[in-house]
Parts: sequence; C-alpha cells; structure tokens
Amino acid sequence: NTYWENVRSLYAPFESGQLSGSSDVYEHEIPGGQYTNLLFQSKQLGLTEKWPEIKEKYAEANKILGDIPKVTPSSKVVGDLAQFMVAQNLDSASILDQADTLAFPDSVVNYLAGNIGVPPGGFPEPLRTKVLQGRGVSPIDGRPGASMKDYDFDKANEKLAEQLGEISEKDSLSYALYPQVYVGWRDFQAVYGDVAILPTSVFLHPLAPGKEVQLELGHGKALIVKLVSIQDVRPDGTRIVVFEIDGEQWYIPVTDQTTENKGAMREKAKGDNDVGSPMPGVVIGLKVKGGDRVKEGETVAVLSAMKMETSIPSPVSGTVARVLVNVGDSVEGNDLLMEIE
Repeated sequence: NTYWENVRSLYAPFESGQLSGSSDVYEHEIPGGQYTNLLFQSKQLGLTEKWPEIKEKYAEANKILGDIPKVTPSSKVVGDLAQFMVAQNLDSASILDQADTLAFPDSVVNYLAGNIGVPPGGFPEPLRTKVLQGRGVSPIDGRPGASMKDYDFDKANEKLAEQLGEISEKDSLSYALYPQVYVGWRDFQAVYGDVAILPTSVFLHPLAPGKEVQLELGHGKALIVKLVSIQDVRPDGTRIVVFEIDGEQWYIPVTDQTTENKGAMREKAKGDNDVGSPMPGVVIGLKVKGGDRVKEGETVAVLSAMKMETSIPSPVSGTVARVLVNVGDSVEGNDLLMEIE
C-alpha cells in the first residue's frame, strides 16, 4: 500500500480531478476510459468552465453522427465533435446547415468518409454528403482495409534512414504505426537526449534550487547533479541555469518558453474572407502561401489541439493575400491565420 500511495503521488499532476461518481453517464454515455481524457482535453482547450455543456453536447453529437457504438476510435469522433460544437457555439441545426463549410475535426470527416468502417445504422444523411462534397472527398465503399494499399516497408525504411541514419526494426514498426508520434519523439530526443535515465520524480517534478539527484548512467557510472540557481530572464529570452555536476559548476543557457510570446496579440478573423482558428491549438501544417489560388473548401492549414487535428478550409475561392502564421505557432480561438481576396 505504501509503495502505490507514493507512486500515485508522483503522478498527481496527471490526475483528472474527478473525485466522485458520475450518474449522468446514463444521459451522455461517455465511455469511462474517455471521460477523464475528455475532461483533461477540455481544460487544455480553455473550456474548463464549459465541462457540463461538453457532456450535453457529447450526447447531441452522438445523435448527429447516427447514435453510434462508442469505442476507440469512434468515441474520439464523438468527443471531438462535442468539443468543436462547444468551442464554436453550434447546435444540431447549425451543424447541418453549415456542414459544407465548417472546419470539422479531421476525425469527423474521416468517419463520414468511411475510413473507420460503416456504422450499424448507416451514415447520417444529408450530413455526410454535405461534408464530403464540400471538401471534395470521395466516400469509401465497404470495409476500408479491403481497398487499402499494402504498406511499403522498404520505401518507408529508406526514407527514415535518410533522415535519422541507422534505424532498428523497432524504429521501423514505430514509424509505421504512429508516424507523427514517432517523429515527434525523435525531435524531442534530439533536443533533450535520453531522458529515460531521469528518475520519475525528477522528470515529473523538476529540481528546485538546492536539491540534488544521483543519475545512473550505466553499471558503476553515476553522476551527482545539483541545481544551484536559476537566473533572471535575459533580453534574448533565455535564463542561465547553474548546476553542480560532481562538485563542478556548469552554466547552461535555457530558453524560457513562458516568456516567448508574452504580450504578443494576434489579429482576429472578422470578415467573410478571413481564415480563423476554430479553437486554441498549434499550427502543424500550411498548405498554401501568399499568392496561391485556392478554391472554396480547399484545405489551407492544419491545426492540432490535444490529439485533435483539424483541416481548415478556405471560406471562399480566391488568392491568398496574407499568411500570418508559421508551422509550430500556437494560436487561440478565432486568431487570423490568413486572408483570401
């Protein structure tokens, strides 16, 4: 008991805060495993105070999508649509009315296209037709796997080796199953190195000044690392962090991410030709640049928010006048991403 009590205390930052039962599950039908994940997502999307509304919208979104069995990944589709509806202040009628132009989460579009199979009661119409036609997406007939091309391991491994050098079978399989997650992990590892040597307590709860830890680098090889001080932010946005490693002081400049965008305000989408962010997130893809011609409904940017990706369509046909974001930028809801003229 003592061991597990201590382990749970280490992971306290990841607790959902849900401390009681939830009898309203009979109304919203959110699966137990998804409930706490959805609660955490809503906090990250700035929708904490709207959690009761999200639960109501979950039931409404489920009906919109055809009252489907809610298991992975179909439950994610319902949850993504529910949060999208709350963030955009939409109801069933407005969803259907604007289905051909709304920037639905990709999971919703993929579901309606048939990428995860056919629901027992069939797809909801005319919602499906309006969503797919508005994006120029062709529906899949029957089981998706039947028409899926074989995965080319040789080609993928060659591409991966060009980027990373020598790769293992584990690398190959990880990339095949979760390409974006794997690339993200490799990028993280390139910056921070192998963090597996850090004790769980240090990884989850950074050292405070004056505290030290012993790191085991290998058999018979260890370092005693002490955090001496964290200096004030410098004009370039970095701080000097002072460590003692086996008694020798090291001065390491570290970028303070919390100060990078302090005070910066983005323009907001106002006009019919403006492409705005449907919710807070990170820009992970730009499909066009200034001067490009686009058609109404064509994807111009991709946003990611807590594992929920959204392809953002152009509201009109025209020419891209301005692009105000770069890949990797964090944006808030209704921030202006680009203008079409």
